[in-house]
Amino acid sequence: MCAPVPALPPPHVTPAPLHAFAPGVSASFAALPPRPVARDCRTTPRPAVAAPRGSSLLLHATPGGPVVRRLVTRTEFGSELRLPVVRRRGPWLGVLSSTLPDGHVGWVRQSRSVRIIRRVRVHVLVDRSRGRLVVLAAGRVVRRVPVGVGAAASPTPTGRFAITDKLDGSAFSAAAYGCCILALSGHQHDLPAGWRGGDRLAIHGGPAGASSAGCLHAAERDLRWLMRRLPTGTLVTIRA
Repeated sequence: MCAPVPALPPPHVTPAPLHAFAPGVSASFAALPPRPVARDCRTTPRPAVAAPRGSSLLLHATPGGPVVRRLVTRTEFGSELRLPVVRRRGPWLGVLSSTLPDGHVGWVRQSRSVRIIRRVRVHVLVDRSRGRLVVLAAGRVVRRVPVGVGAAASPTPTGRFAITDKLDGSAFSAAAYGCCILALSGHQHDLPAGWRGGDRLAIHGGPAGASSAGCLHAAERDLRWLMRRLPTGTLVTIRA
């Protein structure tokens, strides 16, 4: 994410440290650059998230295409895996995953090994230029949050992402993150020179204005509200 921190394994799992880069992306995706935002801003189907019923979930490059990732039941930070469904093609579900390059969709085949969890339509919209985050529930604004964004040399990436984890900031570095961290599936591609904090995006505590390495900063009161109200798998769209 946007500051170097020590590794802290949550109970019963052995995750990568918070500042680790995404685990090995398959060669099918690794050579591909991030797609322009416009190509991935299609109408979202009925809100749902996919989760594994068994010990793993197979992620395909295309419907019926090669397997590019075998995902386990928990994220690298120990949360239960929840992949938001953003497309459908017959029995195939297009999902977002932090293991894929930004702007790319992985595909999961509906089967007994996949659990589909229906959701109310909750969506987070971020206006980077205005430093504003808005939470929508069933199309209605339920919360407006002022946010700090990336500095000019490391702007917050735009696109469609998902909340992958909700973490206790004090378990990592309260000084760097504040009370709470909402980890996102996206990655920062314009890291500052000499940066050692990894490339994962997140919403966490920090100063206002454009000063971060790419993460979004919010006040503690707003962070605690977001932690209570937004489940993992919630879509977050960041616009310029």
